[in-house]
Amino acid sequence: MVGALVSDLGGLDVVVANAGVAAQLPIIGGNPEIFDQTIQVNLLGAYYTLRAAGSHLAHPQGYALAVGSLGGAVHLPLMGAYAASKAGVEALANSLRAELRPAGARVGVAYFAELDTDMTRRGFGTKAARAAGRNGAISGVAPLEPAIDALVRGITRRARIIASPWWVRPLLPLRALVQRGAEVALRTRFERAVEVARTEEPTMTTTQPPSPVSVFDR
Repeated sequence: MVGALVSDLGGLDVVVANAGVAAQLPIIGGNPEIFDQTIQVNLLGAYYTLRAAGSHLAHPQGYALAVGSLGGAVHLPLMGAYAASKAGVEALANSLRAELRPAGARVGVAYFAELDTDMTRRGFGTKAARAAGRNGAISGVAPLEPAIDALVRGITRRARIIASPWWVRPLLPLRALVQRGAEVALRTRFERAVEVARTEEPTMTTTQPPSPVSVFDR
């Protein structure tokens, strides 16, 4: 696909790696295949996108944007698979930035909180989310339009960081403190939710085709 685009367009200036699925999953007692699938889509999907397009972006106008998440910076209960995958996306982008710097290309990471999307609504439509209260949302679901505007501005400016809502960006340098605060604040709220999640079969927020090969088949 990348080769066809390069042939049709004469080159590439921007690529956005925006793979993302989620499912509420306890680390202990949760289905490991859900963890595996989350990593395959979110992390490996971003990796293969950046790998395929990276060489075509190696010029001064080139820009690669990896869509991470606030969840990759601050890690919440029942979101271990998603958090691990999005933290990996951030790490990929940071490494790629150094690799593309000699060519003048730039690399950004997008950090979004809980946005009003179909993915978020499906993710919070579980018994575990209801047990956690506030429909499972931590910060409250934010409108989508400001995030889209931030995305467009960031791509235009070739920004290192794109964040929405506005309060996400100042949290990023303080992530260690925010992590500790979140653990204290959510300690009792999620106790019942984790118990419920261990009895609930999670579904992905986006329907996936059956995977031909799983790490459990190797």
